[in-house]
Amino acid sequence: MEDKIKLSEAVIVEGKYDKIKLSNILDAFIIETNGFAVFKDKTKLSFIKKLAKERGIIILTDSDHAGFMIRNYISSGVPKEQIKNVYIPDIFGKEKRKNAPSKEGKIGVEGMTKEVIVEALSKAGITSSKSVCSDPVTTVDFYDLGLTGGAGSKAKRKALCKTLDLPEFLSTSSLISCINNFMTKEEFYSVCQNLGD
Repeated sequence: MEDKIKLSEAVIVEGKYDKIKLSNILDAFIIETNGFAVFKDKTKLSFIKKLAKERGIIILTDSDHAGFMIRNYISSGVPKEQIKNVYIPDIFGKEKRKNAPSKEGKIGVEGMTKEVIVEALSKAGITSSKSVCSDPVTTVDFYDLGLTGGAGSKAKRKALCKTLDLPEFLSTSSLISCINNFMTKEEFYSVCQNLGD
């Protein structure tokens, strides 16, 4: 199995299929805007701003008009030194899962090959960072701590998100990924001990 590109910055994409595609190429915290929904989702926008301030963000939206509207909206609220813009080329056609091409006929992030995405990252001056977490927090840790699989698990995860100043909409896998990006397993266990019941 080829190594994934490890990135310290958070990667902003439009939708879940983009996230799935990039998850096979990048070892990074990936967050979706859910398309234009980000325009009305103040919580998500403030979370993106927080990520930008703490570690920087990489914006990787489709190359169509909609993708640029989303990119510009996010960019307008974040200092430009905290943003790296990655642009995919205009390739015409349609994604495999779709019956017809998009309105502008361009293939989005989800339809790009790994080579095209890696090349786009390279053009933006983005290369792998070496800060690999040697002992990451896993779903097993979450289970052991009662954060999954138990009666009060959801409430505990919500309390953990609040303590870590993270939005409650994070899925368990996104939460684990996020935790591994900014704290050690020891720090995580310490935080959980202080959560209380």
